[in-house]
Amino acid sequence: MDLVIGRVAKSHGVRGEVVVDIRTDDPDTRFAPGTALRGRLPRGGGEKSFMVTAARQHAGRLLLSLDEVSDRSAADALRGTLFLIDSSEVDSGPDPDEFYDHELEGLPVSTVDGTDVGAVSSVLHLPGGEILEVRTPEGREVLVPFVREIVPTVTADGIVIDPPDGLLDPA
Repeated sequence: MDLVIGRVAKSHGVRGEVVVDIRTDDPDTRFAPGTALRGRLPRGGGEKSFMVTAARQHAGRLLLSLDEVSDRSAADALRGTLFLIDSSEVDSGPDPDEFYDHELEGLPVSTVDGTDVGAVSSVLHLPGGEILEVRTPEGREVLVPFVREIVPTVTADGIVIDPPDGLLDPA
């Protein structure tokens, strides 16, 4: 599974630098000079490899120079390019309360009494917090607030929820 670590927002200057919207928790490592990047080009352009030759912050944004991009026209053509890594290259580390979305997606969900609820289909990030989107065996979508009071247990084997009345019953 691919994870997006950055997206080319636009070109910067005339020497081929690109402005990157960062989508990783470790940009200093992921975009360090000498790093090879895998890019998914916009508009169905396929994938291409890039080598970072320089990285710097400018006005709160990351500017990258890429070996394969030497002028503004080449940089403009990359607008919308997604920089990707394979999800097997990352894990959430030793903190038991930290998870990447891809680590939760597909996990089975059951209630504290052992009733099968379904599996996590996605994680929604909303201004008020995270929501687990769970697909039931019948194909319904159930939205479960990802808070300790409702989701007391998360392991690599599954998620246990303690739903309040009405959360799982559509009626």
